[in-house]
Amino acid sequence: MNIESNVALVLRRAQRRHRLRIVFVLLLLLGVLGTASYRFYWHQQLYQFVLQTWGSSAVEKPGLWLPGFMPDVVAKPIEGIVEDLSGITYDYDHDRLLAITNGGVMQIVALDRAGNVLERYPLEGFDDTEGLAYMGNGRVVVSEEGDQRLTFIQLPEKSATLRKGAEPFITVGVNLSTNNKGFEGVTYDPAGDRLFAIKERDPRQLYEIDGVSKSLNGNLSINLIDRTEWVNHSVFGRDLADAYYDPGTGHLVLLSEQSKLLIELDKEGRFVSYKSLLEGVKDFFSPKVHPEGVAMDAQGHLYVVAEPNLFYSYSRKP
Repeated sequence: MNIESNVALVLRRAQRRHRLRIVFVLLLLLGVLGTASYRFYWHQQLYQFVLQTWGSSAVEKPGLWLPGFMPDVVAKPIEGIVEDLSGITYDYDHDRLLAITNGGVMQIVALDRAGNVLERYPLEGFDDTEGLAYMGNGRVVVSEEGDQRLTFIQLPEKSATLRKGAEPFITVGVNLSTNNKGFEGVTYDPAGDRLFAIKERDPRQLYEIDGVSKSLNGNLSINLIDRTEWVNHSVFGRDLADAYYDPGTGHLVLLSEQSKLLIELDKEGRFVSYKSLLEGVKDFFSPKVHPEGVAMDAQGHLYVVAEPNLFYSYSRKP
């Protein structure tokens, strides 16, 4: 009888240890999933995925409809750039892309739509150049994050060194924060003469600056509008790395580097669609790859650049 009791006791203890191990593994998995959901906003992505899948017409999708874009060129290194690729914009006057770096040899590079280098513009005297937007007639605006400074530069037709000097600039000292979290990205609306400048985080912010080109041409009429409410209400990403203004729809596309997301907002800042960059591109799972810039061209192709030196292009699939 004692032997049977001892055997039963040993079995009960073994079963209890087995159940505890199962509970521990389940708690560990829940912790990992919770951490990933917090970083990549998977819970909100799931909610928006349901709305995107069943809440919109299968025939007519609103706006740009980011889920329809699929990768064509993946993780192509840009020649002559080793690290710190940080922004991209479309030069519609020359039908080319312009990208910028913020470390090593700081430079603006002109690219074709396949990511091949056409021209180089080394930058001298600039500091922490994060964002870049084309404004027309050869003019670009560069955001220098630490100083929250937007500098306006006239690009020459051919490769040349650009030295910081008497170029016009705007400094917007709003909600300055430590750890270099100033203006991370910038985009331009040519029809409305509006710049949109984003602050990365602590807190995430979005500003609209009206009348920029008019002021640069001699008629000072700048108006600063805080659009942070759009971000708080519609953007489920941990940070803001860059923005793209689409002239065809009037919509904004915001890029979150930490959450690996593109999010589309309409003219009133309301959520329209999103795309996870993790979808179909395994590189973005790497902790060494950081998406930093987004743009689109006149043909409707979408481009993303990532640290250290990688180029991605997407096209809309039926």
